[in-house]
Amino acid sequence: MDRRIQAPLVDGSACLCRAERAAAVASTGRHVPRSRPCVQSSVRASIHPLSEKRSSRADRRSDGQRPLLPGLPDDLAIACLIRVPRADHCKLRLVCRRWLRLLAGNYFYGLRGRLGLAEQWLYAFKSDGDGRVSWEVLDPAAAAWRTMPPVPAEYAAAAGFSCAVLGGCHLYLLGGRDPRRGAMRRVVFYSARSNRWHRAPDMLRRRHCFGACVMGNRLYVAGGESGGGGLRSVEVFDPAKNRWSFVSDMARALVPFVSVVHGGRWYVKGLGAGRQVLSQVYTPETDKWSTVATLDSMVTGWRSPSACIDGRLYAADCKDGCRLRAYDEAADAWSGCASSGHHLGSSHALEAVAMVTLRGKLCVVRNDMSVSAVDVAAGAGNQPWEILVGKGQIKSFVTNLLASIAGRGRAKNRVLHCQVLEA
Repeated sequence: MDRRIQAPLVDGSACLCRAERAAAVASTGRHVPRSRPCVQSSVRASIHPLSEKRSSRADRRSDGQRPLLPGLPDDLAIACLIRVPRADHCKLRLVCRRWLRLLAGNYFYGLRGRLGLAEQWLYAFKSDGDGRVSWEVLDPAAAAWRTMPPVPAEYAAAAGFSCAVLGGCHLYLLGGRDPRRGAMRRVVFYSARSNRWHRAPDMLRRRHCFGACVMGNRLYVAGGESGGGGLRSVEVFDPAKNRWSFVSDMARALVPFVSVVHGGRWYVKGLGAGRQVLSQVYTPETDKWSTVATLDSMVTGWRSPSACIDGRLYAADCKDGCRLRAYDEAADAWSGCASSGHHLGSSHALEAVAMVTLRGKLCVVRNDMSVSAVDVAAGAGNQPWEILVGKGQIKSFVTNLLASIAGRGRAKNRVLHCQVLEA
């Protein structure tokens, strides 16, 4: 008989199975049981050559059933843990494996979002004078930037890549131009919930210096350049299907330098094949592109940086972003809406490069990583500006002076993209 399927022989005096106990009770004399196959599963496992490994797995299963917090039911323990500030979540992951699994899943952060406990952090990608890409994160509660681990190797020296956010917590880096390989199709994304980078399906075309936006939880990319020149092609990524597909081409090839989603449509402004400024708009319901007239009031006064809040479009009215203006659809005109009353300067370091919505306020990010916020929803004249991160007036003046002395030919740090993630 094959020994691999034969039940092991054990000494009946050490066996606690029912057959041996019954024989011992029925006998009035000393009972000496015979060696016989034991059918008790727990005893068989205890003498199996792999018993130690099986026991360790059982121990791990039992450890997984331990309460999250001793003395509390798991639902109450989770109610306590979701109230821990986001800055301390990295420490929670180190407590035990069960806490790590809890924070790695969508349930924990989904519950924080439903209860209004989710926190928004600002992420900024910047490039130094040598073209090296790095990124930092701003916790508004701490009012300080924190350097993040290196970006994926593909983007360590990339240029012309785009950035977008899906689902509020997934930050995508798309395409770009590698110094050695040229234009890329590569797509990676960072999850604020797991604090890790992941691969995503590559785009269908290689492209850099292109536009990207999110509409209806779908990611669109359009235009840009490739090895063969300007592109008209447009692609859309559906996270539910996890794949890219083509949609209608742009009316004309375009290299966007500013784009925004406004009124359910995507407005793109950039340079055409003849280096002339062109503007186009995409409507996802009809899947059609149309050219915007050069004299259109919205396009004429629209400049970078800009952002759309509560259906209203805002743009910087000066180089340092200390004055803002808004587009009034009813009047079809731009008008000033907010001013800090203090002009910082016109140097490269103080140039406003991005506008984002953070905790219901419009934030202006500059090349020196200073951030100002204003509540544009407040009435005119009741819009106090708040400095989330700044160097102060004296330091700003010194930065402006040194930048002017250094000259325009010197390589300078600059902010490439800014996005807000919630977790």
